[in-house]
Amino acid sequence: MSARLPLPRARKLRTLLGVSCATLLLVATGCSLGEPEPDPAGEPPNLPTPSAGAGEGGREVVATVLAQGLRVPWGIAFLPDGGALVTERDSGRIVQVGPESTTDGLRVTEVQTIDEVVASGEGGLLGIAVSPQYAQDRTIFVYYTAEQDNRIARLRLGEKPTPILTGIPKAGIHNGGGLAFGPDGHLYASTGDAGDTDQSQDAEQLGGKILRITPEGKPAPGNPFPDSPVWSLGHRNVQGITWDGDRMYAVEFGQNTWDEINQITKGKNYGWPEVEGRGDDDKYVDPIVQWSTDEASCSGLAATERTLATACLRGQRLWLVELTDAGTVLGQPQALLTERYGRLRAVATAPDGSIWVGTSNHDGRGRPAAEDDRLLRLVFAGGGAGRS
Repeated sequence: MSARLPLPRARKLRTLLGVSCATLLLVATGCSLGEPEPDPAGEPPNLPTPSAGAGEGGREVVATVLAQGLRVPWGIAFLPDGGALVTERDSGRIVQVGPESTTDGLRVTEVQTIDEVVASGEGGLLGIAVSPQYAQDRTIFVYYTAEQDNRIARLRLGEKPTPILTGIPKAGIHNGGGLAFGPDGHLYASTGDAGDTDQSQDAEQLGGKILRITPEGKPAPGNPFPDSPVWSLGHRNVQGITWDGDRMYAVEFGQNTWDEINQITKGKNYGWPEVEGRGDDDKYVDPIVQWSTDEASCSGLAATERTLATACLRGQRLWLVELTDAGTVLGQPQALLTERYGRLRAVATAPDGSIWVGTSNHDGRGRPAAEDDRLLRLVFAGGGAGRS
């Protein structure tokens, strides 16, 4: 199925890509979409040469390796200076990637290890979010597995984290872990059912939910259940959440048949464990996209220019889903990078509109190469990321 973007929007995205290739420290020398400007020392950043032709279905993506030698990068959150904070699940480390560059890519600096992290199975140091007022309060938020539970904490880098929400169920599987500030200024977190499917349909339990809290950890004003952080329920294991404008989306692991992307609405029930994939039952919200688990099993989710990008583990690919102005799916999702870099987990939209993707080949289920795990930067040639 083919669908063309309206000309004004396509022109806007081509402009965006041109700007992204001119961004000071986030682009490789010799990028086919334009040369970067010199850095303050007078020389362009010396990053690896990008590779083109990684797309499928006639699309071309320019992929640049920004960093390598990481271990299970899980969450990516950008700082005001253009650098990114990246969590490593098993080590409990937070590393800063960029904005400074080296001869091999962007500079990677360990900034902190969260000693309270108890990493096991799918648990560990998971999501990370930067305060919208970071320039003033220097605060970040992390979601991690502790001795007895999963929890959300706030901290300034280098200081001991202060838990603000505890008691999220933990297990070797289904720990959720997504963490991000929404356009309303509140903090959203995604939790898993921790292998206990009864959690998901119980509005009084924190497992199998998307939560909405204040930066102090209290239930946010306007939540659908009184004095509760629960925003939506009926989830199995959501790890990736994002927004396209004011619309919220989440990517969810299914069990054996269907993985999903859902549009998330206040107080709605997404069906697990009664429904996996589309159920056509008025009690539950159907996904906007579903895939078989062997071609998906996606973790991270990001949005840019009415396009959702989700990074898949078992599927070893990046799916692009084009959205209409109404938030529905336009055309057919497109797969990129299939089996090119192995398992993909973390994904985030950079301030310049490019997509950053982290591999997850050291998570015990992949086949790591010498360079793994890697952090990639993607820009899309021809205008219109994800155009079907």
